[in-house]
Amino acid sequence: MHKKIQRIYALLERDLRKFIRNPLVVVVSIVMPILYLVILGSSFQGELKRLSLAVVDLDGGPYAERVVRRIRAIEAGRKSIKVYTLRDQATAIKALHDGVFKGVLIIPGDFSKKVIRGSDPTVGLFLDNAESISANTLEGAVAGALSDIKTAFIPVRSERQGLFLRAVNIYRKIDYDQSLIPGVVIMAIFLGAMTTGVFNVVMDRFLGIEESYFLTPLTKADIVLGLVLSGLIVTMVLAVTVLFFGSLAAGIYLWRIISLKGFFWVLVVFVLSALSLQGLMFMILGRANHPRIVGILGGFLNVIFFFPSGAVYPVESFPGWLQAFARVNPETYSIHALRALLFKGAGLGAIQGDLVFLAVFAFISVAIGTASFKRTL
Repeated sequence: MHKKIQRIYALLERDLRKFIRNPLVVVVSIVMPILYLVILGSSFQGELKRLSLAVVDLDGGPYAERVVRRIRAIEAGRKSIKVYTLRDQATAIKALHDGVFKGVLIIPGDFSKKVIRGSDPTVGLFLDNAESISANTLEGAVAGALSDIKTAFIPVRSERQGLFLRAVNIYRKIDYDQSLIPGVVIMAIFLGAMTTGVFNVVMDRFLGIEESYFLTPLTKADIVLGLVLSGLIVTMVLAVTVLFFGSLAAGIYLWRIISLKGFFWVLVVFVLSALSLQGLMFMILGRANHPRIVGILGGFLNVIFFFPSGAVYPVESFPGWLQAFARVNPETYSIHALRALLFKGAGLGAIQGDLVFLAVFAFISVAIGTASFKRTL
């Protein structure tokens, strides 16, 4: 019995020593849960904030001014909206289609007169419903501001809420589960980048197979670029498959909503997104020597890149520091481009900024990943 306890203790001690001797695993195991708390807590903060709303007042009368004051009060108080004042409704609607605003409120020229006469006064709220959660929140905030418009204050309760509001979705109806499709596809690309490319290098290094590379004329650039391109092919197959079956599961028929030209740009987004994430993985894991490190960092990296990307929660509602991270997160631009292509029927003009960022990020990340790659024992 005593010898059996000694054998168990020997295995216990050996395993604990292996864990302690890998400081990266120890640090990540402690830091990761805390970062999960900070990032997830900051990415889902309940009520949405700072949704951009353009207001075009064509009336200028007393009740139109009251509407604007009430909306400004919501901006200053609950901060669920951020108000921009424009003079031209055509400019505002174009900016809405370009993704500059989440909504446009147009107060017609006879609004105040109709309120005084009681002849069904109406304002128009045009919504970017490609993000359904933002559109619903914005409509609710504006409807609350318009309730009982003849009173000088916003009532706590009102049975006439939304009486003067006519909401218009500028795109076809998009359910919440459908709005998640771009995020699901980008998650598939991320998982493809994690399980190909640099992961194969880590496994070869762990199994000792990498030593055979030293007998070949292969350079670091040859190895990295070869594995990145191999991972790109696998990831593209995964992304297209997930897009097709995910769309069917959500009730979307791609051949009805997107043209061949639009699908071409979708594939371009896939390629640049995959290259960006492949390069990023080489930057982070290019010198790792154990698959355990890949396993631990995989879930961690997925959280810190996916949730601050706007896939689930609008970027505008993040705190300032998380918005700053979103601006350098390649998945933010991938999701923005896919949402514009799949739901808005957008062309190159609407996504060219996303493509430029992804292309530059892919080039820089692959270059840094190649330079930092370890081709020695």
